[in-house]
Amino acid sequence: MFGYIKTDDPYLYKKDDVLYKSLYCGVCKAIGSSCSQAARFSLTYDIAFLSAVAHNVMNKDVTIEKKRCVAHPIVKRPIAKSDELTENLACINTLLAYYKVMDDIYDNGKGKFKRLVVLSGFKKARKKYPEIDKIISSRYAELNALEKRGEKSVDMVADPFSLMLADISDETLGEYKTIETRRLFYAVGKWIYLIDALDDYDKDIKKKNYNVFLSVYGRSCAKELIEKDGEEISFIFSSVFGAVEENLDAIKFYFNKDLIKNILSRGLKKTFADVVKRILNEK
Repeated sequence: MFGYIKTDDPYLYKKDDVLYKSLYCGVCKAIGSSCSQAARFSLTYDIAFLSAVAHNVMNKDVTIEKKRCVAHPIVKRPIAKSDELTENLACINTLLAYYKVMDDIYDNGKGKFKRLVVLSGFKKARKKYPEIDKIISSRYAELNALEKRGEKSVDMVADPFSLMLADISDETLGEYKTIETRRLFYAVGKWIYLIDALDDYDKDIKKKNYNVFLSVYGRSCAKELIEKDGEEISFIFSSVFGAVEENLDAIKFYFNKDLIKNILSRGLKKTFADVVKRILNEK
């Protein structure tokens, strides 16, 4: 369900590309030191995005150093120096990865090996941040209950995942949290849940997994869904984009927010367009 938050590269400044990759590498190294080396495989740019927002909103400078790592042992790469916030995000990533694997096991019984790989890191992360673990586990339980009963309301079934990201943002930002930051991450969480459902529509039919768009529209394949209900699907996503923009504009950022705006104002829309294009081009 994670891995959809991306930049719109043609419109991304070089400085922001370096920053984003540095934050990604910084969280990766922090996962290895705070959780486990094995848990590093689970990292996505979603957490790098959260790192970019959190450091900016909390007015925490990012120090970038050139270092080697396991994945790049020869050429040094720019890596964000670890701080308390980065270590916190490393644990959040590990907790999210564990419950994502458990959700996969719940859906189709697959992912047991991945669970073993991330288990030791999960235990360390849960011990350090029990409140984050409680947020994620309880929200996934709510989501699973709605999916199990075949919920047909898009807003209702997306709510637990959206609230999970909103709750995580509140815990991460602490005294810097605002109603706008909470609403922003709620909207981003809703987008993640819905874009995953749209992208996995055919896969979910094949595996007989719950899919909110299948539950609501009942089309035989994703292409038919877009061809017959594309206007309504676009409206749903446009509403989410509107919420993202509204709250993004209301948040106080201490640094240049070009990277964050590229992701939220351009990257989310591009990913949606790419998913729709892929679906329509399928034979």
